[in-house]
Amino acid sequence: MNIRTPLAAAMTAVVLLVATGCAVSRGQETTGAYIDDANITTQVKAGMLNSPAVAGTSISVETLNGTVMLSGFAKNTTEKTAAENIARGVKGVRAVKNEIAVRP
Repeated sequence: MNIRTPLAAAMTAVVLLVATGCAVSRGQETTGAYIDDANITTQVKAGMLNSPAVAGTSISVETLNGTVMLSGFAKNTTEKTAAENIARGVKGVRAVKNEIAVRP
């Protein structure tokens, strides 16, 4: 019975170190920031998939510390601008880097 407590404490410490280590490896300070960025990415991608003006499957979305990076291909500048506007409209977005290439 005495070995269970230290074993449980050690396992808890390992889980906490691994969970926060994943976020830090992406250049973020906390696990909360990682979760916020994942939420922003999901909302931006969902907004693009629901928009008739944007081909959401052709555009990649990545978020780091509230900065959204859009990459991929658009059919015209209107689609590129629409994707950027969708990203800017999501709560928590601090900046948008639009690297979408226009390909006719």
